[in-house]
Amino acid sequence: MSDDTRDLAPAGAEDHELGREPSSAPTVLPDTATSRRSARGVRTRRRLSSRVRTAAAIGLLVLVALAAGGVGYYSWWSANTRPLVDVAAGQSVTIVIPKGATTAEIGQLLAENGIVANPRQFRTRVRDAGAGQDLLAGTYDLRTGMGYDAAIASLTAGPSILRTKVTIPEGFTVEQTAARFEKAAGIPADEFLALAKGRASEFAADHPYLAKAYAGSLEGYLFPKTYQVKQGATARDVIDMMLDQFDREIAGVNMQTAASRGLDLGKVVVLASLIERETKVAKERPLVASVIYNRLKLGMRLGVDATVEYVLHTNRLRLTYKDLQVDSPYNTYEHFGLPPGPIANPGLASLKAAAAPADTNYLYYVLTAKDGSHTFAATAAEFERAKAKSKEVFGE
Repeated sequence: MSDDTRDLAPAGAEDHELGREPSSAPTVLPDTATSRRSARGVRTRRRLSSRVRTAAAIGLLVLVALAAGGVGYYSWWSANTRPLVDVAAGQSVTIVIPKGATTAEIGQLLAENGIVANPRQFRTRVRDAGAGQDLLAGTYDLRTGMGYDAAIASLTAGPSILRTKVTIPEGFTVEQTAARFEKAAGIPADEFLALAKGRASEFAADHPYLAKAYAGSLEGYLFPKTYQVKQGATARDVIDMMLDQFDREIAGVNMQTAASRGLDLGKVVVLASLIERETKVAKERPLVASVIYNRLKLGMRLGVDATVEYVLHTNRLRLTYKDLQVDSPYNTYEHFGLPPGPIANPGLASLKAAAAPADTNYLYYVLTAKDGSHTFAATAAEFERAKAKSKEVFGE
């Protein structure tokens, strides 16, 4: 059967579908021309319906695409304009741009410190300004919220402040620290020592623990680190900077174990200074700490060579019997307990070891290897064997 015939329902079909009885009138065949017009009408309606459905589908796809584009644009806009941090504008910030830093790295550094809002936008501004090769390394004093153009102008003009890099190693004494700053940054050592060895109370307002510093000395609290020293900085400026760094570092040290054993911050710093001078092997620091804690608990003299060396201003492989008899409250061969003050400026690892020693029964340690390693012992017999081994390695 053709489509035309199938689409032409017999007369009366509509009545039957509406629930009425079919007419009893005789069936009349439709006129052929009329049938063709009806068929064309149906096909036309079908084509229109198909076009409507196609148009609707296209419209839906367009809407989806627009929505996706909107989401994509928002993501792009957010990534390229949204501030990286939320800080108040107008605050002074010192930034060091390393040599060889890329524009992306510089933008990230500036955005993390709130100098510009967004690192990607900074890159875009630098590229548009053609300044990618003109950003200069160095130390800058900038302001938060100063904006892209001002930041680019500052970095292309060059460092605003000349600074000198000074590295203070872990375990340096106050005297060694003063000498290093004088040599590297021109800060007179005598001015530094005048403050650091007797006038700790002048810094106690900002650092309350210094009110109890032994003999007014800052020994133990001048944190060892690499510092950027401004041209024209004074001894007091440098000491303030080092004490501030100590505060930041010690804030991350858990003092609960030390406190449970009766050690306050001052004693922890003293103990850490002994550890710093006694071993340079990182894994040994908690072990050395355990020996000191165990000896303190048993009421034994500590017998730490480094305390005698501090008094004698020396650093020998072996101390003589005469050396061990030096008259000083720092001499832990003659006096019980910890020395009255630190003997050096300890680093973070030694501070952590002093605050949380290893759990051992060791009472002795002896240098037995040329790499600086020690043998630890719990008994006198083990101690004697370790000493014999040390003599084999280093001689009498």
